[in-house]
Formats: sequence, structure tokens, C-alpha cells
Amino acid sequence: MANIKSGKLLEIISLGQSKAKQFTNYQLPITNYPLPITHYPLPMPKIIFLDAVGTLFGVRGSVGEAYTKITSRFGVEVSPELLNQAFLQSFTSATPMAFPGVDFAKIPEMEFDWWHKLAIQTFQTAGVFTKFSDFSSFFIELYKYFATAEPWFLYPDVKPALERWQNQGIELAVLSNFDSRLYSVLKALNLADFFTSITISTEVGAAKPDPQIFLTALQKSSFSAVEALHIGDSFKADYQGAKAAGIKAILLNREQTSADQIPIIEQDFQQCTSLDILYF
Repeated sequence: MANIKSGKLLEIISLGQSKAKQFTNYQLPITNYPLPITHYPLPMPKIIFLDAVGTLFGVRGSVGEAYTKITSRFGVEVSPELLNQAFLQSFTSATPMAFPGVDFAKIPEMEFDWWHKLAIQTFQTAGVFTKFSDFSSFFIELYKYFATAEPWFLYPDVKPALERWQNQGIELAVLSNFDSRLYSVLKALNLADFFTSITISTEVGAAKPDPQIFLTALQKSSFSAVEALHIGDSFKADYQGAKAAGIKAILLNREQTSADQIPIIEQDFQQCTSLDILYF
């Protein structure tokens, strides 16, 4: 879950130059950026790969708030802010959610175990793990909860963009470091029918930014890397990962992270603050 805290939803500007100004093209060695896009509209790709969490949908409120809805059912009271901080610390230090060489039938069990260990670490870090009389039962309910629509919200720019691109004949696909619950989440959010394929790290055995997951997603289509575009909210996992696989990439910068916080800016680096402003 790259977007731990869902921030203020950005204003969607719908017309002309206003759209272009939300899309920036950072170019070295110019230092006075962001700059308005200079080649708008964009060349049309044959296929667009989209990240899931932080791109299509986000956590409602925060992970900490979502967790405490379930902890309260088990008689454990904990600050959502404390739990969110503990989750972020545990998540960022966790190993990639990918299981190379594992039999496909065992992947759901491996996914469950990965999240179970992460949850234990999270609640230990928050100092409340020992308050549970039956942590296993709690975690089973928590795990099922995140397979539903309830803890998630759909970004308002998503469906208009997907509908427009689909009407243009662009193939759409999901490429995510999620687990197999993504299939049910996409259905619950009424997004599944937009996509011709869903590629997740646990089934590939490689997680973004590893080029292998991008190449696997490409193999599910009839298109080459130069005909594809990837859009996601992580500079490292999505933007750099796609570029390493030879795929054009756009960083979805919903939180409007400033340029000096992006570690590497290439001459053709592109970002946008909303999917709804991307026209082809």
C-alpha cells in the first residue's frame, strides 16, 4: 500500500490549458520547474498499465483508521495515528510481496502469511499486541475486510479517464504489487470490467520495480514495450520500474510532491496530478 494516508483530493480541472497546467514536464538542466506540458495532447499508447492502490483507489481515511475498526470488535482500543505510524514503519521495512518458485496453488497461503507477519510486527511496534486474546481470529477478520470495498475509496478521476481511454480503443490493464484480493476489490469497486488483464507481484514472483513484472504484463498483451504506457504513484516502483523495462511512464503525483523530493529527474520525466487530465 504505497499511499498510507489518503490526502486531500485534488481539484479536477476540466478544460483546455487548465488541464495542461496540471501536467508537468520536468526537463534538465532547467531548474525553474514544474513547467506546463509542451506536447499536449500525448501520443496515444496501444495499452495503458495502471497501478492499483494510490492510483485507482486508496485507503479510506488511513490504514490505522481501517485497522481500528476491526480491533474495536476484539476489545482492543488503540490510537489510529499510532497504529498508522507503526504500519508504515513495518511495511517499508518488509520484504517484497513476491514468492518466486512457489507453486501457484500455495500463493494465497503465502500472501496470508506475509500479511500476518506484517500485522504482528505492526501491533508489536504499536505496543498493543499482547492486548489481543486471540490475534489469529482478529487477523482473519482483518484480512477478509481488505478484500471488500469498505476500507477503500475510488478516486473521482478514475472512471472518467478509464471510460474515455476505453472508448478510444486503448487496452487497459492493472499492474500492482498487491495480492490476489485485488481481483475481488476491483469487482467490488466496479472496475474489473475495464481491464483485459491483471498482473500482481505475488503471482509473477517479482515485485515492482523489478522489470520482470512489467515484462510479464506485456506478455499477456499483443503489444510491445514501445506501444505501452505505465501510470502509477510511486517514483521508484512505477516510474523507474517501467522505464527499466523499456516502457514509457508517467508518475501520478496526487499529493503534489515537490520536484526537489524526487531523487532523479530525467530529461523526459513526466508527471500528472490527476488521471482525468491525460488526453491522447
